[in-house]
Amino acid sequence: MASTSKGILACSVLLLCFSVGCCEFFTALSDLERLVHKESEMVQSLKQYILMEQAKLDELNRMASELEVMSLKASKDPEEYLHHPVNAFLLVKRLLSDWNTIEETVKYSHADEYVRNISDHQEWFPGTEDLTGAVNALFRLQDTYKLDSSDIAEGRIIGATDSPTLNAQECFELGRVAYVAGDNYHTVIWMKEALRQLTTNNSSDEATILDYLSYSTYMIGNIKEALRLTNSLLAIDPEHVRGLGNKAYFEQELAKYNRQRGDDADVPGEEEKEFLESHKPLNDYLPEREAYEALCRGEQVKMSPQRQKKLKCRLRDYNRPFLILQPAKEEVVFDKPKLIIFHDAILTNEIRKVKALASPRLRRATIQNSVTGNLEFAEYRISKSAWLSEDDGDVVHRLNHRIEQYTGLTMDTAEELQVANYGLGGHYEPHFDFARKEEINAFKSLNTGNRIATFLFYMSDVEAGGATVFPQVGARLIPEKGSAAFWYNLLKNGEGDYSTRHAACPVLVGSKWVSNKWIHERGQEFRHKCGATEEEV
Repeated sequence: MASTSKGILACSVLLLCFSVGCCEFFTALSDLERLVHKESEMVQSLKQYILMEQAKLDELNRMASELEVMSLKASKDPEEYLHHPVNAFLLVKRLLSDWNTIEETVKYSHADEYVRNISDHQEWFPGTEDLTGAVNALFRLQDTYKLDSSDIAEGRIIGATDSPTLNAQECFELGRVAYVAGDNYHTVIWMKEALRQLTTNNSSDEATILDYLSYSTYMIGNIKEALRLTNSLLAIDPEHVRGLGNKAYFEQELAKYNRQRGDDADVPGEEEKEFLESHKPLNDYLPEREAYEALCRGEQVKMSPQRQKKLKCRLRDYNRPFLILQPAKEEVVFDKPKLIIFHDAILTNEIRKVKALASPRLRRATIQNSVTGNLEFAEYRISKSAWLSEDDGDVVHRLNHRIEQYTGLTMDTAEELQVANYGLGGHYEPHFDFARKEEINAFKSLNTGNRIATFLFYMSDVEAGGATVFPQVGARLIPEKGSAAFWYNLLKNGEGDYSTRHAACPVLVGSKWVSNKWIHERGQEFRHKCGATEEEV
């Protein structure tokens, strides 16, 4: 009887459990077995989650270590670090790409506070257009100074003592930016370098590079090489849809080309570099580009002995009391146009003060539209500039007074002192400082006439590049910290001197600081004698 009561009690308890649902998973062994398997899956899932989080932490730790090394190197001497164009490119790339990767990685963890911290700082990060600008600057340097992609990637740049290197992914990024911009020439040379730099056996990476490279090779006209590259792509990925389509199309185009030519369209390997050079995109708006870039590379036109006799180096006081005790160190470095270099024209402490005044005000430099007279941005002038008046400090007053003593021209009608900094690939392509006859709106608001002369302080040395060149006459001035250049933009009859067309070459290595004074013709009537003919200067 007791045992029967116990059995009924047990059944009653089980029925109560089933009725309220609290023990439904224990109603059958099969259900419990399923829970055992589920628990095992959950344990494995938990362990996988831990492994994934650990992998994230390991990756973040690796990235942090790499970034720390680069950051410490950059922080040690930021100006010296950024003198190298590849360092500047990599800095922009790190802030735009690497830190975004870190943010995305961290977002999947519980580090919400750190994510918010990154987001707060991200408004100060470069944007996509900055990366594009950095890439285009490297292309500009590469073209101007005839640098091989392999030299840049392997850190062999003239003037750079500690040059960073580029890996396959970074070379690919350069090529990809060129591809998006429709620049097939630079796409080809950088995708080739990415392929050469590829050290891992990652067929996916190789296929991606070949995909870009084959199409861009076709676009510059080398059909047979494009077909060969496409076949290499299909050997890696036989089902590559775009590769299969390109193969058929390239074969059709090659057959058509050969029928038209009547012979093989192959381009021998040793002629590949010449083929690429012949298909480099041309900038038709700059007729003297070849002479301009040659001067930038140091291919200076040699002067005849008769002309060299006109060049002089002497101390001059110009009969001005201010210069008696400390005369100007004048060197005539070119005869026509007459280009003068004043050595030790600005002191180191003056340079420091001018840079300190200008730095907070630096903005993207503008040019004056020759038709409207309005100021606007232009791709052929890449620098940042600021304007300083005498109200900004005694140093500006001293420099204005010194320019007046050196040149004998009044500063009353001159423009304010312009300070400019040329960074990564910074340049200013050939231009005139004076307004030509058709530029009727230029300087109209100033009411001071045309720019009669230019006075240019060099406030830094430049490790490589950054020369001031005059492509029409073959003159070249090398920036030397503390020196200044001076020339007249107008002939004595008031007409513009077209031989003064000049340019600031791209800065290859270093940071170029200059300050210039544009001197106008009004007020110079009794200081600079007029002439009747264009020949008089």
